[in-house]
Amino acid sequence: MAKQSLKIAHLYPIEMNIYGDTGNVLALRKRLEWRGIEADIVPVEIGEELPADIDLLVSGGGQDRGASTVEDDLITRKSVLQSMHDDGVTMLLVCGTYQLFGHRFVTHKNEEILGIGVLDVETFAGDERLIGNITTQTDFGPMVGYENHSGLTYVGKSAKPLGRVTSGAGNNGLDASEGAYSNNVFGTYLHGPILPKNPQFADELILRALERKYGSTEVKSLDNGLEMAAHETASARPR
Repeated sequence: MAKQSLKIAHLYPIEMNIYGDTGNVLALRKRLEWRGIEADIVPVEIGEELPADIDLLVSGGGQDRGASTVEDDLITRKSVLQSMHDDGVTMLLVCGTYQLFGHRFVTHKNEEILGIGVLDVETFAGDERLIGNITTQTDFGPMVGYENHSGLTYVGKSAKPLGRVTSGAGNNGLDASEGAYSNNVFGTYLHGPILPKNPQFADELILRALERKYGSTEVKSLDNGLEMAAHETASARPR
């Protein structure tokens, strides 16, 4: 039996990595390697080609300047990324890229920044930052992280909230929703990065990618003792 492998595209690793979201790529790589699965990491910067045969795509958050830098480049990838969504490619989008994969971001001046509409969400500039530790309940187990955003995001009918907030603000501080997902594309405001402290969600992303590529419906169990200790510590931190 040939060795399995997954190709992971890290989209905008320089511009969108202010909160250490590269840790998500590292977590995926290690959890694959521990299972004997090869991880082929492909960084994709502005203007660089996005491979057509990727199995996973990961992108993080950045300062407003970083988001505006990638905005035009992302628009040029709209049809490709929409096709990948429709084809079941697994994606994890954090904060800034979560917003840009939605329909639009409306600024305080009522200016509309168009997103690529892969996720049925839209974001409006808020008056204050939603910042601090956050805990949520999701279909994939409880998740913990750290949020730091002023945009208020609302989920439309074609997407589903990733989680329900138990402590923190989430998408907008009003409806207790956090993140959104459609097909195998997941958006979230959870930094930290999210995957090292939420190993069950990391494995969910891996399994979806393996199932699409190989038809695999389960993965080898790992000892998550250290990861869950970090999860519990983060859960106990005050807001």
